[in-house]
Amino acid sequence: MSHAQVVCKAVIPAAGLGTRFLPATKAMPKEMLPVVDKPAIQYVVEEAARAGLKDVLMITGRNKRSLEDHFDRVPFIEETLEAKGDHAKLAAVRESSELADIHYVRQGDPMGLGHAVLRAKQHVGDEPFAVLLGDDLIDERDELLSEMIAVQQATGGSVIALMEVDPEQISAYGCADVSAVEGAAHVKVHGLVEKPATADAPSNLAVIGRYVLHPAVFEVLEQTGPGRGGEIQLTDALQTLAKSEEEGGGVYAVVFKGRRYDTGDKLSYIKAVISLATEREDLGQDLRPWILELAAQIQAEDQRRVPESASV
Repeated sequence: MSHAQVVCKAVIPAAGLGTRFLPATKAMPKEMLPVVDKPAIQYVVEEAARAGLKDVLMITGRNKRSLEDHFDRVPFIEETLEAKGDHAKLAAVRESSELADIHYVRQGDPMGLGHAVLRAKQHVGDEPFAVLLGDDLIDERDELLSEMIAVQQATGGSVIALMEVDPEQISAYGCADVSAVEGAAHVKVHGLVEKPATADAPSNLAVIGRYVLHPAVFEVLEQTGPGRGGEIQLTDALQTLAKSEEEGGGVYAVVFKGRRYDTGDKLSYIKAVISLATEREDLGQDLRPWILELAAQIQAEDQRRVPESASV
């Protein structure tokens, strides 16, 4: 297979239960939680489309029907908005159904990310493809996916995205052991460790939710037994590919230095909503002064509390 086989398909695993956001996710998928006025999943599909990946496969599960509904046409709403002459809202409603050609397959058994990716085998076939995790939002002003695709085309292997984190926090992530590639902006991955203890971590480079994978990953996943948590881990398959000399072997990484928001964590989700809202033309102008006021108020309250606790 030629190194330059074009990447045109994206896989978005969206079968998770979203238990961290209960009770909000009791009847609504976590991927549909709004970030300002769009569901989190739409930002991810938009990112894939911007990188030229117009063929998107979502791996879903039970209670995920609203994902399909969101990316479908809603003639009644469109007709109502058209009759009102509300063209701005009409364009916003139509945008989600025109982003990409979206397909859906259910994961069935919730057996981990590796298993979810394996469910894409029939749709993807024998070509490289991207995997975008719905919890990670990459700011649209920052390039990542197109850069990863370029590295995959140049190397013929698989490509992951890494981000520097505080060494104390590395135990919450997959961690990569890497070395520089002479004359290149990307790095070579020698090994991956899932959620290592701080003392055992080979670096402070954390794996984030973007991958561009060679189809050889499917065969490896089929032979990968359950790992951490009794699930089939994509990390284990990538570890195998990193050491493989065969076609499709080799794992490389792009170290991302841009803005990323984790919408799978409550605090990060709230930060994402606020950060993105402050940069919006229609909201930022009024929101920024209010945030500064709120910050001053919090500071004043904190200062008032200090003498009280000191006198105890």
